[in-house]
Order: sequence, then structure tokens, then C-alpha cells
Amino acid sequence: MKYIFVTGGVVSSLGKGLTAASLGTLLECRGLRVVLLKLDPYLNVDPGTMSPFQHGEVYVLADGAETDLDLGHYERFTNCVLTRANNVTSGQVYETVLANERRGDYLGRTVQVIPHVTDEIKRRIRELGESSGADVLISEIGGTTGDIEGLPFLEAIRQFQLEVGPSNVIIIHVTLVPFLKAAGELKTKPTQQSVARLREIGLQPHVLICRTETPLDHEVRQKLSLYCNVPIEAVIEAGDVEHTIYESPLNLRSEGLDDIVCRLLGLNTPEPHLADWTKFVNRIIHPKKRVRIAVVGKYIELQDAYKSIYESITHAAASHDCGVDLVLVDAEVLGEEGAEKYLQGVAGVLVPGGFGDRGIEGKVEAARYARESRTPFLGLCLGMQIATIEFARNVCGLEGANSTEFDPETPHPVIYILEEQKDVTQKGASMRLGVWPTLLGKNSVAHQVYGRPEVTERHRHRYEFNMGYRELMEQRGLIISGTSPDGQLVEIIEIQNHPWFVACQFHPEFQSKPNAPHPLFRGFIAACLAHED
Repeated sequence: MKYIFVTGGVVSSLGKGLTAASLGTLLECRGLRVVLLKLDPYLNVDPGTMSPFQHGEVYVLADGAETDLDLGHYERFTNCVLTRANNVTSGQVYETVLANERRGDYLGRTVQVIPHVTDEIKRRIRELGESSGADVLISEIGGTTGDIEGLPFLEAIRQFQLEVGPSNVIIIHVTLVPFLKAAGELKTKPTQQSVARLREIGLQPHVLICRTETPLDHEVRQKLSLYCNVPIEAVIEAGDVEHTIYESPLNLRSEGLDDIVCRLLGLNTPEPHLADWTKFVNRIIHPKKRVRIAVVGKYIELQDAYKSIYESITHAAASHDCGVDLVLVDAEVLGEEGAEKYLQGVAGVLVPGGFGDRGIEGKVEAARYARESRTPFLGLCLGMQIATIEFARNVCGLEGANSTEFDPETPHPVIYILEEQKDVTQKGASMRLGVWPTLLGKNSVAHQVYGRPEVTERHRHRYEFNMGYRELMEQRGLIISGTSPDGQLVEIIEIQNHPWFVACQFHPEFQSKPNAPHPLFRGFIAACLAHED
């Protein structure tokens, strides 16, 4: 088993997750089996209770784990099917250590960060490596080198490197090489300081991934090599991608990253087969047509809040040889100023998920506009609930119809809390999570785009369509085209006599890949193109 640890220095958000995922792509294209792991230093047990403004999107795995958004990169860029074992937080580690102490597992010894916390981190790394059957385990360490909360993870890696042998481990350090306009030159000192901090902890990087807006010349590479004790060929330039994040594996390949990694780890593999990946990237960069799609959300100012949705749109559009111009609309502002001002002229409207009542009326207005103007509409999770509320109010005449999440006293609770959720008081990991099956109705749009009668999709919600209103809504033209196998839960709704109005209770964006776009997104883009024509 070979192990690669990806650390970060100078500042956060340098792209450690994208680097790890891109390296996974390159190694898989060489025929290796890869598994990825995210080690997060925060004390939350998982990101499930974090606000999207704090942490971006919560990415849900098939087994129901609520994880860091970087795991979305891992699954999109590789063939990995991840589980809760692939995202380890300080909260999980300390929770386990304290539970062990309460049971008396440490036989009366004083419980300390070293060895008990570091041993638990190493155990999780080792167990994932052994159970995965992979050739290479790539572990990304969240945060920035020198952060106090990240020190136990770095110490655990120092120990781990000694235990498995230095020939089986490499450290890749992602760092910033800023360009100072006033001085007119790139500055290497931040990277030197970051590597010095890493070496103080006992870790020497084998590869530097240099995030820069200006190309590295030979002199800068030489300087970084000399002061950071890294071979000059292992000083890798990672500039901002010009068009799409999917250029990243190709850019790192051009710098020889995968060659260096394979040589350091003694992996004899053929050259990577990147033809399909390159073809996908070229379709993004040089599309034959373009389409404008509005995304009406409540966290719209934060790019990472809807990361998987944006990527799924990209995958689906590329499959149609199409580019997408996203119109990002704040639901709260739309609610105040009207849908026509922001949505007129777009080829499609997408309403994503979310929690809380802020911006809800704006989303309802967006659904109304799409229904009345016959603009293609795709609703995801809360987006389906919003579409239901809009239909109940404006088509069925149910004044005041709402979800009990937003109005507990609504006279028409067309969306209400799941029965098993009513007594839940613990917020973390307590929703309807993970993969659940959905049966599709014959002759429905959903059945048409999926091409099969049953699918499995990932969920994350507490509230559900109220079956007490099913008959009335169906009489008025609402189609329930997907349900749970027992028929008790509504999974997909459509509207009769509309070019494309589909909304689902699940999150299809968590199962889309570059060369395997999700059927609902692919069908949505096709409808948008038809509407544009």
C-alpha cells in the first residue's frame, strides 16, 4: 500500500482537495486503484450542522454520511464510491477516544494527544487503506500548516511515515507563491516559511504544488528547490485554470506530477490514458452552442454552497456540446422585486435545496414564473417542496398553503415533517439520509430520462409531501411520477402539459460525473435548449 498526504500552507482555499482529486484522476488513468480520504481538524463530528455560509455545501454519501464538499471532488474526479470512513474529523477522533476512556479501555492510563489521539488517527488511515483494496491512498489534511487544531494530524502522519516506511509515503505540500505588483516579482518567502513550519513538525515535503497567478520561471523554481529542500523537478506550477476545474489534471500532467509521484513510490505503470478526459474538457471550452439558466437560491453569494449543482450542470451541458451561462439570483431579492425582472429570457430555472424560511417566497415566485411562462424547471429537495407549495396556492386555490417548517400554523400543510422526525431533538445526522429507492411511473418524464422503472438516489431532508393533498393536486394537473416502493413518500413531481417541469425530493447532483452526467440534469439541459430554440 502506498500513501500520499496532501498538506496546505500560507492560506486556506488553495485547492488541496482539487489537487488530491486531480492526482487521483491521473493515477487511475495509469491503471491504479485509488482511494481518497479527507482529514478535517475541526471539532464538529461532521459538517451536517454547519451553515453553508461557514463551510459550503454538505456532500452526502451513499451510506448517509454528511461530509465535506471535497469528497464531491473525489467522487467526481475518480471512480471511488466513498463512505463515512473517507471523512475523518477531530470531533470523530476525540469522540472515539473519550468513549474508549469511559469504557476503561486505556486501563487507567492518562489519556493524551500523544499517543491516544494520534493512534486513533493512524488506525483510521490504516483501516481505510486495508479495507479499500486500493493501490494508493491519497489523504488530504484540511486547514493550514501551523493551525493549532491540525497539529495532531500532522504528528500522526510523522509517526505513520516511520511505521510504514519512508519509501511508501510521500508528502505533497500545496502552497501560495504570490505576485507583488508593487515589487513586480513573485515572492517565495511565504512558501519557505510554510515549509519551515512543516519541517519543525517533522515532515519534509517531497513535492511542492505552487498556486500562482503568474508562471514560475526557472530562477523562482531554483530558489524554492534550494530553500525548501525539494528537487527542482518536484516544484510544480499550479496556476488558475482558464476555463474549468477539469483542466486541473491535464495541467498537473503537463508539469509531470504523476511521473514524479510514481517514481517516488516505486510504481511501475504505463502512461495515463487521458483521451476521454481531454475530450470532455474540450467540449466545455469549445461548446457549439450556449444556454442561459437561472439558479434561484438563498446562499447564492457563496460559490461553494451549490458546488455539486454547478458541476452537474456543467457535466450535462457538455454531453450536449453546450456551454452554460448561469444567472445567479438571490431568492430573497427576487421575492421583493419580482420574478419577471430576473428570470425573463432565461432558458431554464433551477431551484436548489436549503433550510429555513429566508428567501422562501422568492423561490415560490420563481416556480410560479416557470410554470406560467412554460420555462423548463428543475427543483431539488426544497425546490420540490417549493413547487408543491406554489401549485397548491395558485392552481388548487389553497390560500396560505405552506410547509410546517416555515409556518407551523398553516391552514394547508402541503409539506409536513416526516412521522419519524417528529420526536427528533438531535440535529446532527438525524435526517432522512443516504441512498433510497424510487419507483418511477410509466409514461412520465422521469421514466423517460432515466430509461428504467426504479432508481436509487441520495437524500437529505426532514419534510415531505403531504399525501392528504395528493388527490386534489392530481385532479388539477400535478403528476406524482416517483414514489418510495411502499407508495407512502413522494420522490418526484411533474406538471401536466408543461414542456419540462420536474422536481425531486432527493439530490441528483451527488451522483453526476464528468463523462456520466445525471439523467435529470441531462434532460433539463435538453429541455432548456429546446426552449431556447
